[in-house]
Amino acid sequence: MTLIGTFDTNEIALLIFIGVSYAIMAILPKRLSTELTVLSIVWGFTIGVLFDFSIGGGQLDYYKVNDTNHFELFDLVYYLLFVPFGYCFNYFYEVLKIRGVMSLLYIVGWVGIGIGAQFVFTILHIITLQNGYKLIHSIPVFLVIQTVTAFLYAYIKKEEQKSEANEQ
Repeated sequence: MTLIGTFDTNEIALLIFIGVSYAIMAILPKRLSTELTVLSIVWGFTIGVLFDFSIGGGQLDYYKVNDTNHFELFDLVYYLLFVPFGYCFNYFYEVLKIRGVMSLLYIVGWVGIGIGAQFVFTILHIITLQNGYKLIHSIPVFLVIQTVTAFLYAYIKKEEQKSEANEQ
């Protein structure tokens, strides 16, 4: 593991993104239960890293993160961006009271946010696409991740409501 490849624009951009995204998480009024907050954080990080390792590395190796195809400290900083993404997905799902057919539009909107973030990350050389991979190839990945996340959130929320009803 390389500690830091070269410290340049992509590392500076990552630090700015981390600062802004975690500040947003901190200032948003608390709307999710502790359990849903923890789930959102763990799920966002885990599913992001899982897909990133399988698509961005390994046999597929469709993109590199930061300066090299080898793990470095700032790759972890990049992976920590998955936390606010997962949290905000569930947070705004709750705040906007997304239900039914609106879930589909919400998911598509977040797919757009994900593709937009990847586009910005490619411009800043935080990720570098390779081996024929194009941003459009990420659409089905984001669709799967966001759909599973929405179903998981809805299921947990329903179970929470059942539990609260049983307590009364």
